[in-house]
Amino acid sequence: MINYKNIGVIGLGYVGLPRALQFCKRSFTVYGFDIDKNKIKELKKGKSYLSNISSKLISKYIKSKKFIPSPNFLNLEKVDAIILCLPTPLNFQLEPELKYINITFRSIKKYLKKNLLISLESTSYPGTTYENIIKKIPSKFNLGVDIFICYSPERNDPGLKTINLNNIPKIISGYSYNCKKVGRNLYNSIFKNIVEVESIEIAEMTKLYENIFRAINIGFVNEMKKICFNFNIDIHKVISAAKTKPFGFFPFYPGPGLGGHCIPIDPFYLSWRAKKFKIKTEFIELAGKINR
Repeated sequence: MINYKNIGVIGLGYVGLPRALQFCKRSFTVYGFDIDKNKIKELKKGKSYLSNISSKLISKYIKSKKFIPSPNFLNLEKVDAIILCLPTPLNFQLEPELKYINITFRSIKKYLKKNLLISLESTSYPGTTYENIIKKIPSKFNLGVDIFICYSPERNDPGLKTINLNNIPKIISGYSYNCKKVGRNLYNSIFKNIVEVESIEIAEMTKLYENIFRAINIGFVNEMKKICFNFNIDIHKVISAAKTKPFGFFPFYPGPGLGGHCIPIDPFYLSWRAKKFKIKTEFIELAGKINR
């Protein structure tokens, strides 16, 4: 089994920065990359720009040189594995915008080398990893033998204060059995429970399914709040009573927002992909309308 020591994390947002620090904690040397020069300046000063990450922790790893942030990719030649934590927004037509993945992969192509592991953690539609990374690996590499590609969707939630990131089960799949095995070995060092799935497409769909589940239920409870308000009924008391049922119910609560950027965006990645197969996604469309 390949022994990885130096990790590159590209994209130091609410997913990439916590992931980088997870690896630092396990004595890896982490090279962090982000095109936002202001983020890099703050990190080099030992300062955090995320509410759920302490400046003290960042300062500790900066001083020990376990965490080395940079606005360019020059240090990529030193890494054994690359973790891609890039944004996947929507454009104004509610269509996937994968430019950050594509531009980044074009930029790092010259740093590809034998035994390198590349893991994509960004949320996207089934087929993204194959179309935007696997198909673009130069033919001089033998995929699954001397270079390894995985997909392992993030499950970070900046609002959760009670759940340790290491305890959240980590979904993973790979282009081949060897890819999955190499990826599992790496993530095993920072997560307590690794959940392997058969294919990258199943892993990609799993992440979307999780977020669509939330989006639809949030839309439902938001609509119920409007109904209860007009009936002069307190929706929170209804939910409190309903959640005493020990099966078949999971509480969702109404609120002023959707809890981050994922829920308003991610469901439309599947909706867009489904249209290519002439499939209607009526629940997704309706939930999005209610939530907006």
